[in-house]
Amino acid sequence: MRFELYTEENDERKIYITGNFNSWNPRDERYILSQYQKQNYFIEIDDQLLPENIEYKFTKGGWENVELDKFGNITPNRKIKKSAGKSSDLVEKWRLNWGPFKKEFFPIAEVISEEFYIPQLDRHRKVWALLPYDYYISDKHYPVLYLQDAQNLFNEGSEYGNWEIDKKLSVLTEYGRGDIIIIAVEHGSDDRIKEYIFDNDHIANGSEGKKYIRFVTDTLKPFVDEHYRTKRDRDNTGIGGSSLGALISIYSGFLYPEVYSKMLIFSPSLWVEPDNNFPMMNFRIPFKMKIYLYGGGQEGSKMVKRIHIFEQYLKRWEKKNLFDFEFRTSINPEGTHNEFYWSQEFPRAIEWLFYDNTENPVEVKPHQKIIKK
Repeated sequence: MRFELYTEENDERKIYITGNFNSWNPRDERYILSQYQKQNYFIEIDDQLLPENIEYKFTKGGWENVELDKFGNITPNRKIKKSAGKSSDLVEKWRLNWGPFKKEFFPIAEVISEEFYIPQLDRHRKVWALLPYDYYISDKHYPVLYLQDAQNLFNEGSEYGNWEIDKKLSVLTEYGRGDIIIIAVEHGSDDRIKEYIFDNDHIANGSEGKKYIRFVTDTLKPFVDEHYRTKRDRDNTGIGGSSLGALISIYSGFLYPEVYSKMLIFSPSLWVEPDNNFPMMNFRIPFKMKIYLYGGGQEGSKMVKRIHIFEQYLKRWEKKNLFDFEFRTSINPEGTHNEFYWSQEFPRAIEWLFYDNTENPVEVKPHQKIIKK
């Protein structure tokens, strides 16, 4: 079958076709279109590889670069019968790194407290809540994800850039994937390393990770559950971060599996725990835990290797009946240790962790209804 495409938006990115014939892989090297005129592309796919009722979309290498309509809205799946023999399609716009971002779907960023008291450490910390855009005109309850290093998550002008999770949540909302509350805890600046190191005085003299974990779990979570419409059970509670923030999140999940069922682990500082000697709670019936692991191939020679070793340990712990793990590992060969790449990965991780789904937003019908205050 021959698929033809016309698009006026030209750039250097390759164009792919994805659909129910390749598990909706948006960057499948077998399905790159060939260009035969300036704005015309095509691909011929063996009929044996195609189902009778074909659903498909065009991307420029990922859901962050998927086709859009002329207004910048997501498009429904294209559908055609294999018996047609040929399709001719038009794409008017393309996403670029998840953009454009629609202001009307941005989450509501609230400061829970400029100086939230941490009794376990006898200090104060700024804590944020990012609420779904329609939080105050709905009566829904929401799952919650606790994230470390709030300074680098959504604040413009942060020293190292930011994950732009407010923008990414607006995209997820378009796809019906934005019903989640993010609680973001600012790091302690000079105290950051001590607070994110669990129990290793060789790395941080006077490591305070145990106390920090208890703060988030025993103090902050009850406060959030009391003041916001949250789904309080473990199935709807996750924790995560990047680098040392990812490391302390691993400890949190292993020590409080009755509280957290999901971990978002980006570029974890596993060098602190090279033998993976993580303390774990033993329960008669192992808890199910979803873990999204991400690492970049340019983060140093050992980042990806350590992540793969950690995977093997997860499998070992499963065999010992300590946990029932479900994990997904995403490695970006070009990724370096910075916020830009964590930002790119964030929507994929949220969808997989909280929506029990592949990274396939095309399964969701367009969500264009706007509720105005």
